[in-house]
Amino acid sequence: MLTLHHLAEGPACAPPLLLGPSLGTSCALWDQVAPELSITHRVIRWDLPGHGGSAAGLIGPGATVGDLARLVLELADALGVERFAYAGVSLGGAVGLHLAVHHPQRVSSLAVICSSAHFNGARPWQERAALVRREGLASLAESADARWFTPGFTVPRLVQDHRDADPEAYAACCDALAAFDLRDRLADIAVPTLLVAGRDDPATPPAHLREIADAVPGAALVEIPGASHLAPAQCPEAVLTALRSHFGGHAARGMEVRRQVLGEAHVDRAQARQTPFTARFQHFISRYAWGEIWTDPTLTRRERSMITLTALVAHGHYDELALHVRAARRNGLTPEEIGAVLLQTAVYCGVPAANSAFATAQRVLAEEDGAAG
Repeated sequence: MLTLHHLAEGPACAPPLLLGPSLGTSCALWDQVAPELSITHRVIRWDLPGHGGSAAGLIGPGATVGDLARLVLELADALGVERFAYAGVSLGGAVGLHLAVHHPQRVSSLAVICSSAHFNGARPWQERAALVRREGLASLAESADARWFTPGFTVPRLVQDHRDADPEAYAACCDALAAFDLRDRLADIAVPTLLVAGRDDPATPPAHLREIADAVPGAALVEIPGASHLAPAQCPEAVLTALRSHFGGHAARGMEVRRQVLGEAHVDRAQARQTPFTARFQHFISRYAWGEIWTDPTLTRRERSMITLTALVAHGHYDELALHVRAARRNGLTPEEIGAVLLQTAVYCGVPAANSAFATAQRVLAEEDGAAG
């Protein structure tokens, strides 16, 4: 295999989000988080060389985090992904930091989870690499729970992944951690950055994430109580909440535009009626319709209103038409221009449809006149 093994989830047209793993794990690390993120993103989880489904020969002795980052970019290229959001745990987080520093044009936003800009010097990792090359991974896998989770917690699938990893590739990843130190370049990171720390993480304690947050301009830091080193596996809901907030820029911008076009009162009513059953749909509308389509500068809002009015008449959506007649007025259309749009629908959508549309629009415009008076 010439590229990293990966698992892709979510709509192909959604914004891409790459998820990087920790040393010793596979893309299963994200099992409880990725499916939820794939509602709004094209999620691409990847495996380290010699881990999960990735070939061991993709790296060798003396490997660097830069080598791993190159493999990630080759995977993105193979998938036709030019620019992407990125989240990674531990070694996967270090890859994200390297990408943000050395390939900023490829990364739109970054989340670094239970990771560091350095991993306590080269010696411990050189010693671990030598141990694994000499004895394999069986004994090291026995201590995985203590290194990864708080007492009493485990994820057997991840421990088995650790045991099944290729020793030479694992050791090469240790070489990469031994050589990694990006502290002097953190201030160069210009993409929106979130740091997520496990409060009980012995490998990369919160101080390591705080060091990054203090150096990266505008970075945010979240600490998760009760989480150790593999926070996405131990505290998936907390990690999911943090990532949704950080990567939900389209939805946040969409909600802003939605309020501007449809009005505060309407959006407040829609939000008040939201239930767990409708929440995903509301998020989809805010992200896709309002956050991507209505924010596209190719057409003005006036032009988008005219197109929307026509489409609603064509399909007989008169309740929505009333809403968008009001929106058209906010977007600068005069009653005469709205009338001209509806008159044209009589030609292309049919006279009965236009007749109902004129009745709806006349009622809305009369209500607006009455409110103004």
